[in-house]
Amino acid sequence: MTELLRDSSVWGAVLTAGCFCLFFLLQKKVRKPWCNPLLFSSMTISVLLLTGGIPYAQYRDTSSVLSWLLLPATVSLAVPLYEQWKLLKQNWPAVFCGIFAGVVTSLACAVVLAKLFSLPADVAVSFLPKSVTTAIGADISEELGGIPALSIVLIILTGIAGNMMAPFLCRVFRLRHAVSRGIATGTCSHAIGTARAMEMGEAEGAMSGLAIAAAGIMTAMLVPLAARLLT
Repeated sequence: MTELLRDSSVWGAVLTAGCFCLFFLLQKKVRKPWCNPLLFSSMTISVLLLTGGIPYAQYRDTSSVLSWLLLPATVSLAVPLYEQWKLLKQNWPAVFCGIFAGVVTSLACAVVLAKLFSLPADVAVSFLPKSVTTAIGADISEELGGIPALSIVLIILTGIAGNMMAPFLCRVFRLRHAVSRGIATGTCSHAIGTARAMEMGEAEGAMSGLAIAAAGIMTAMLVPLAARLLT
């Protein structure tokens, strides 16, 4: 099987897109939060790689074409923010205070969990950037002596959890304002959560997109202080 796939340079991209489309259609039919296309796609591809004896490096190289779409997809998040610029101007103090509170809470939870379970220093540090995008989180983890690969896994799992649970948690905590719902989702679960925020509404998606950038910057500034608490 490995020899057959070696002849194709884009089989990883085709497999990834195919799995995601399949589970996306399934989610639309089932309409349940647990039926998350990203979660089930990741699980399916992992099983296929393991059972087929396919090296992850080979899959990564043949699916790298999809990573080219990340930059324009990230830049496109500025469009809904531009359309909701008036709403941001009216609520900017609450917006940035909310993002700051979310970042501090995320770092505090990571520190408490690391202390509670007596995690090794490199593993504990890897938990700190779990609520930012993979590019920022991997760099932060490496800079502080963590394990970038572990940080990436935690970031993806955090995003999937936020994507699945954001509407439910907003109902539980009675977050009815579009700004608060978007800020909470984007700050806690970065781009993957933002995808769900956009389904919740245009204002939620715009505020969530803003939270991705602001939370990344704030996390990069505060994470060294949190790392000191782990020593």
